[in-house]
Amino acid sequence: MSLRFVKGTIFLCLSGVGIVGNIFSFLTYMHMFNSTKKKYIHILFIHLVFTNSITLLLKVIPKTVASFGVENFLEDVGCKIFIYLERVTRGLSICTTCLLTLVQAITISPRDSVWRNLKLQSAKHMLSSLLFFWILNSLISMNLLYHIKNISSMNTSQITQNDSYCYFLPGNLIMRWIFLALMVLRDAVFQGIMAVASGYMVFILHQHHQHVLYLQVSKFAYKTPPEMKAAHNVLLLMLCFLFFYWTECVLSLPFNSFLENNSMKENIEEFLRVGYAILSPFILIPKDRKLAQC
Repeated sequence: MSLRFVKGTIFLCLSGVGIVGNIFSFLTYMHMFNSTKKKYIHILFIHLVFTNSITLLLKVIPKTVASFGVENFLEDVGCKIFIYLERVTRGLSICTTCLLTLVQAITISPRDSVWRNLKLQSAKHMLSSLLFFWILNSLISMNLLYHIKNISSMNTSQITQNDSYCYFLPGNLIMRWIFLALMVLRDAVFQGIMAVASGYMVFILHQHHQHVLYLQVSKFAYKTPPEMKAAHNVLLLMLCFLFFYWTECVLSLPFNSFLENNSMKENIEEFLRVGYAILSPFILIPKDRKLAQC
């Protein structure tokens, strides 16, 4: 049994579990949103698990098929579509997680808080934000449509032994830096918003915890509001995202310097890129009572 086959099997199993979890969460949130008690934040959960499912599918299909030694089935157009949509959906995952954190911070904020002035609690505002995210990430990833090629168009001597049908053709250096700067700026802005919103949520949750301790000492019965439980879920989701994002960033620097064209480097980076998409539904399912019941 070849090493490529083993790697393909492991990647397929991990991604398959993530795809099943995301599809299950997607269907459950759709059912919950269509129920009588609509919560518009479910739109964001639906969008998040949908984009994560697309990311995993676009990653697992060519990666696994190539690992099993199947003949190259992607032309240049197929490579452009797969990699472009994968990059777009990964960006959408960042933006949606940020918006989830922001909306949850608004939800648990006091009525007289300035956070209440941020009008993000209606379906119209959320759908408008998601449309903006699609346009933004589609434009930021536009350069891939010009620089992604199929390996069949390369000379055999140029092809490295990796589990991929596609490669990135180096282009104009200035354009590459422009699009890279746009990606970095997008990530910095949305993670900055995440940091502020999550810090505010931690502050509110701490105040709530102190209030609960006071009531327990005073022997009052108290039930934690569902909004506070949801805030814990969103914070865990955000921490999961930040863990995989920054682990990939930190490890990619020494890897790129000392382990060029190394299969171990590629495998670790591939897992880190899809780790959030795989694990995120399993953070939501145990914490959400209705999901867990399903």
